[in-house]
Amino acid sequence: MIIKTSKFVVSNTEIKKCPSPTIPEYAFIGRSNVGKSSLINMLTKRKNLAKISGQPGKTRLINHFIVNDNWYLVDLPGYGYAKISKTQRNIWHGFIKEYLTKRENLICTFVLIDARHKAQKNDLDFMMEMALKSIPFAIVFTKSDKISKGQLAANILDYKKTMLKEWEVFPVYFETSAVKSKGREEILDYIEKLNFSPVAEKIKARVY
Repeated sequence: MIIKTSKFVVSNTEIKKCPSPTIPEYAFIGRSNVGKSSLINMLTKRKNLAKISGQPGKTRLINHFIVNDNWYLVDLPGYGYAKISKTQRNIWHGFIKEYLTKRENLICTFVLIDARHKAQKNDLDFMMEMALKSIPFAIVFTKSDKISKGQLAANILDYKKTMLKEWEVFPVYFETSAVKSKGREEILDYIEKLNFSPVAEKIKARVY
């Protein structure tokens, strides 16, 4: 897929205020500071499309971007550690859950995982929650350039072994590096394939 245009549309915390669900949509989420904004900027080749910060918990809204005028890329707040109050964390969890379960044009959610670590409980718990709610997702292992190929393979294998104790199959996954643009073509090709799937065609055929 060639990215010709990508631009910000709207930020909010209410699903009813999201753009009309007439085109396919893909969400990106992960633990705080997993490199989500860097990945989004790498995918779109826009240096500052998504704001990058060294401070965990910087993304606090549902951020919509439209790509090539025919699909939405959505930047969601991170889960796990963030320097926010328990009350604010519960508010985040509430509107993220509503978005993931009720957004009717959401085709796939990309769950970002820091490749430098072995299987983490909060990542495993989040993906299990996604599976139990039948929300389609793919895994994106980020920051793969920061460890050796051997360690990367070992950490991914640890996720596979851990998850396959309860799962029938391991989800689709991608190895990425925002610094080296690794995984860019693979993710965009996957999105392009999904854009022409029967589910996506039904979304584009709806009348509102």
